[in-house]
Amino acid sequence: MLFKHNIKTNSREEMIDITDYIKESIKNSKISDGIAVIYVPHTTAGLTINENADPSVKKDILKFLNDRIPKNYNFTHLEGNSDAHIKSSLFGSSLTVIISHGKPLLGTWQGIYFCEFDGPRNRTFYVKMME
Repeated sequence: MLFKHNIKTNSREEMIDITDYIKESIKNSKISDGIAVIYVPHTTAGLTINENADPSVKKDILKFLNDRIPKNYNFTHLEGNSDAHIKSSLFGSSLTVIISHGKPLLGTWQGIYFCEFDGPRNRTFYVKMME
């Protein structure tokens, strides 16, 4: 079963908690035990699982990335967003999450994040459920 989700990002770089989207997809799939594959079809966005209790973690991740991969580096890509391509490559375009008892199997402090590196934009991600 495949679910498509659309989100609007609001800034050039941000990490948006999409855990509730994944939970909703799992609930609608009626799959109790299996796997969910989350996929982002964009070259300047990615996915990660990380802490969702303290918002400063997201800020720290983005600050670290920007310190190491600055937008104004002497890149040759004409669009001017090579930093976003590199960041999305580091994060990756997909995640696999175990579904157990109808819920994503995540740690106490974990959330699933859509990572925008070249916004603001209207974005899409997919969730594929398998038993």
